[in-house]
Amino acid sequence: MHAETSRPATPQQAWDAMLKGNQRFIAGDPAHPRQDIDRRTALAERQRPFAALFGCADSRLSAEIIFDVGLGDLFVVRNAGQVIGETILGSLEYSVEVLGVSLILVLAHDECGAIRATIDDTLGQMQANGKFIHELVAKIKPTVLEANRRGFHEIDDVTTMHVEDTINEMVTRSRVIGDAVKTGKLAVVGANYKLVEGEIHPIVIHGDVE
Repeated sequence: MHAETSRPATPQQAWDAMLKGNQRFIAGDPAHPRQDIDRRTALAERQRPFAALFGCADSRLSAEIIFDVGLGDLFVVRNAGQVIGETILGSLEYSVEVLGVSLILVLAHDECGAIRATIDDTLGQMQANGKFIHELVAKIKPTVLEANRRGFHEIDDVTTMHVEDTINEMVTRSRVIGDAVKTGKLAVVGANYKLVEGEIHPIVIHGDVE
């Protein structure tokens, strides 16, 4: 992928590149591609990432490391608990409409602090006092309550539902993203990252990838 012509151009190619990079990371044999001075110089005037990643801000989810990619490969947007908002949607629309990514990966992980805080809040046990922490928790809370209504109380089950709800909101609220998926130009994949194994597990897929 050193040449422009080798940039993944389809949703399936982009997804395959992400999976292969993650497998190298799991195996402890990363290639650390496209991280040299030539790559840095080549990117100075223009970026053309092949995928966007919307993930949790957790320090253990360093996107370029766990997918073994290089400078300019990923357009990364992160916040605690990967909570959708207007600035997030605007950033992801930019990655699709302007930068031409063919994949958006929504990446959660096990034992997410934001989801744990929301579960604690529903039990009246939340410890944090920050105003904006509470606002973030409020955005996750409907999913936690719905999960509980369905009989799901474990954090992994809530995380899965949160990823599904996040992607549904993304493709519904953003015409740019929704239309790109419908026309086959874009795929949106939701996945969970296992901290110990270093492995991603797909949860939901919108678009033409396997």
